[in-house]
Amino acid sequence: MGFKKETLITGFAIFSLFFGAGNLILPPLLGYNSGDQWSLVALGFVISAVFIPILGIFAHARLQGTMLDFASKVHPKFSLVFCILIYLVAITLPGPRTASLTYEMALQPYFTLSSLTLSSIYFGLVLLFTLNRSKILDLLGKYLTPLLLIILITIIGIACFAELPQATTSSITNPIRSGILEGYQTFDAIGAIVIGAVIVISLKISNKEDFNTKKKILKRAAILAGMGLFSIYTGLIYIGSLYRNSIENPSRTDLLSFLSYETLGSGGRLILAFLVSIACFTTAVGIVTGTADFVKGLFKNSQKAYVITVILGCLIGVVIGQTGVAYIIEIAVPALNFIYPLVIVLIVLNALPEKYTSQKIFRIVVLITIIFSIPDFLKSLNILSLENTKQLIPLAEYGITWFVPTILSYGIARIVEHFTSKAQPLNPED
Repeated sequence: MGFKKETLITGFAIFSLFFGAGNLILPPLLGYNSGDQWSLVALGFVISAVFIPILGIFAHARLQGTMLDFASKVHPKFSLVFCILIYLVAITLPGPRTASLTYEMALQPYFTLSSLTLSSIYFGLVLLFTLNRSKILDLLGKYLTPLLLIILITIIGIACFAELPQATTSSITNPIRSGILEGYQTFDAIGAIVIGAVIVISLKISNKEDFNTKKKILKRAAILAGMGLFSIYTGLIYIGSLYRNSIENPSRTDLLSFLSYETLGSGGRLILAFLVSIACFTTAVGIVTGTADFVKGLFKNSQKAYVITVILGCLIGVVIGQTGVAYIIEIAVPALNFIYPLVIVLIVLNALPEKYTSQKIFRIVVLITIIFSIPDFLKSLNILSLENTKQLIPLAEYGITWFVPTILSYGIARIVEHFTSKAQPLNPED
């Protein structure tokens, strides 16, 4: 399958919009902690941080609408509440986290700028980009992403060929589960439905191709972005495991700084600072643009609503960005344990052919997913009242209590629907 210029640019843009703060700092420490079980951890991480998000872009390629379309089959009001919740999570957690990480890794070690000053400049640039959104795909796809990839591949390549001792035994008891849950922290499944909408709208602005052509562009671009994400994630997890014996109990940011110094020498940390800034900035642009597009749609395509939302989104980023990376990651856990399963299920249902996903199936599967997400959500809040009951459910130990009940509910609903539709008379008046 060949990739045309527009597909390449769109694919690189999707990659850069996905690849933000969490995508950069999470994999190395995950690999460090996994030791000789890095491949199992990588499998879990790829499931939640590559496969599901790329499937989300596939769903957008089929719908080519707004995020409201993702849950509209459940009920229009449910869809509105779901979208508001998603955009609130996106604008208050992963968005500000990009500014915090940029400050902690790219500026604090070298400059005396305060976090508030940096965040103000940072989101000022985000504001500039989002108000000129017709140029987003070109700027991200042609320039920023290729540079980002070159730096990452260099770090991974040098580390892979370094003479290092074999990784020691893993400190993780359940590597696949750990990988899946850490993949949640990238916010990429949420990012898929937010960013996918940005890409769809940007394609409409930048060209006048028909529906099927855009569908092909999006699908092929998603595959390209997925290949890039898979390669970078597994590479970062692997090199994290290689340096397990070289540094003791590092934080996420410390380990990434150490890796950049070990692979790129004295200038490595400066290169990393630049890398972090690019990765974080592109994601922030995608989040703010996606949120503003959504609000604009709610107000009858009002450009004024778009501009106001962009300004508010940037102000929220400045304020919450002062709390720091570690705090934002910590408070994100309960929100992700509740919302992520629902996002994943809606992505999968929307990616399936329409004949397999009736309104009734959407409603049943979504309801079961919400119910069986509650035990993991409560556990993340240290409320353990349902722990004994949860252990009766298959795969609960992996932190995906919802998974088997959701699959079963879909299968049963499909079977019942199949036989009831056959049992109905051809003429209802007979």
